[in-house]
Amino acid sequence: MAKDKPYNSQQWTLARFRSFVMGNLRRARWPVKYKSLDKAFVGNGKNPKTGRQCKLHKCSVCWAVLPKGDMVADHIDPVIPLDGFEGEDMFLGYNWNEVIKRLYCEEDNFQAICKVCHKQKTQNERKEREKNK
Repeated sequence: MAKDKPYNSQQWTLARFRSFVMGNLRRARWPVKYKSLDKAFVGNGKNPKTGRQCKLHKCSVCWAVLPKGDMVADHIDPVIPLDGFEGEDMFLGYNWNEVIKRLYCEEDNFQAICKVCHKQKTQNERKEREKNK
């Protein structure tokens, strides 16, 4: 059993460990990422859910105008390429130098999109990666 779960005192599989590493990398607050949300600001208004004043932002995919809480900063080019990494290394199947470079990219690779569009985009990217395996 330890062979299948070589991480965290033999409690985690390789996939679980990779998810842990990636989750922690994603939690870091990269300042450039939030500039895309600032650029999507269109004005002040009312949050349709609460009726309270809020800052409104425009989704760059569906053009909906929504409260900032309904928006995310999305990588235009995904962090994990749709066709995988060339020369993937032995550590967890990713070229981690490339992951970090793509994760902490510059402003021109970010777009502000609503959570609904982001969910759909993420699902489409996952399907494409599955096809390319």
